[in-house]
Amino acid sequence: MQALNRMNADEIAPNLQSLPLWSLDTGLKALCREFRFSDFGQAFMFMTQVAKAAETHNHHPEWRNVYNKVWVTWTTHDVDGLSLKDIQMAKICDQLFSGPTS
Repeated sequence: MQALNRMNADEIAPNLQSLPLWSLDTGLKALCREFRFSDFGQAFMFMTQVAKAAETHNHHPEWRNVYNKVWVTWTTHDVDGLSLKDIQMAKICDQLFSGPTS
């Protein structure tokens, strides 16, 4: 298993370019995004898909849900900041939100 390393500002900046809808919360040292759906069922289905991916990657989000909105936060507590796992999981969230890819 590869050791996780905390990303520095020079490493974070280019990765954020590929995640334009995510914001960097410097206080939480985290990536954050709000997702909106047509109804609660769609929001819950998205959360279920993210939960399955999180289990597969052994990296879990901080999140909350109110009706058709899901707020997702990625941070790596083990390094007290962002790691590549956070970037990867944010990209997975974007892919799941966009729908299945072929």
